[in-house]
Amino acid sequence: MKLATLKTGTRDGELVVVSRDLTKAVKAEGIAPTLQAALDDWETMAPALQVLSDRVNDGTAEEIFDFDPARAEAPLPRAYQWADGSAYVNHVELVRRARGAVLPESFWTDPLMYQGGSDSFLGPYEDIQAGDEAWGIDFEGEVAIITDDVPMGVAAEDAGKHIKLLMLVNDVSLRGLIPAELGKGFGFFHAKPSSAFSPVAVTPDELGGAWDGGKVSLPLLSHLNGDLFGKPNAGEDMTFTFPKLIAHAAKTRPLGAGCIVGSGTVSNKQDTDHGSAIADGGVGYSCIAEVRMIETINSGEAKTPFMRFGDRIKIEMKDDAGASIFGAIDQQVVKYDGP
Repeated sequence: MKLATLKTGTRDGELVVVSRDLTKAVKAEGIAPTLQAALDDWETMAPALQVLSDRVNDGTAEEIFDFDPARAEAPLPRAYQWADGSAYVNHVELVRRARGAVLPESFWTDPLMYQGGSDSFLGPYEDIQAGDEAWGIDFEGEVAIITDDVPMGVAAEDAGKHIKLLMLVNDVSLRGLIPAELGKGFGFFHAKPSSAFSPVAVTPDELGGAWDGGKVSLPLLSHLNGDLFGKPNAGEDMTFTFPKLIAHAAKTRPLGAGCIVGSGTVSNKQDTDHGSAIADGGVGYSCIAEVRMIETINSGEAKTPFMRFGDRIKIEMKDDAGASIFGAIDQQVVKYDGP
């Protein structure tokens, strides 16, 4: 089934069940008012929501209406936990190599993960606001999962059963602010503003054979100002599967229902050192930083600019028949002039 949250003027919006083709929806009232409420009692709520999903898809549900993704919040407009991993070590290795740093061997066995701000997620069509282009505005195309309650110390072999939903992410990064923050030795804060999520979150069965219980083997499409920027396959070069990321996050604490775990920037080697751009016949990239790193490695200088005010990024994933699975994240960068 596919679930979305519509804007209502309240903090957590209203849960709706969306048809498989993303054209129709019905309110989940009487079952769960919000997605968080559904996740809090998923074993009870999921079967009832599935019945409603079946009725939306066969057209027998009452009060069906047209689904407009522009009215959607993030599936979880705010969450108790947003933990973003870096499952594609190619991305990490590339960024470090460009600045002359060696990748520690442990990075191949021990995932990187940071705790992001989860109190103000962006809807799929909401603007990316930034105060200054000099902040180095970048998009990062990712896949994410949502869990139910996860016990502390869960093994990776058992963590997969806690994956209840999947969605797409634009983990916006302000590259110009990262070096100073990391230099303090205390991690990201200013450099990681509000992330945006796809219009719908889907249960794993909606992915069919593309989901193997740990990763999604489909291309993640990124269009920058209308031009295809990247189409790397999210199932390739994923060093750490989602169950492994969950186990890592839960090593010293339990994870509450509604915890979101991100994959990190989807990145493919493409049988080269670090991949190649669409223009060079490759599958491209899921962020601007990787292109700039390749340019730095090859010529000693980054030439591709980060996003500017007025630029637009669209992130989407389609099935083998060309149908959008999660709907698109479609955002414009705008200048923030203060409250």
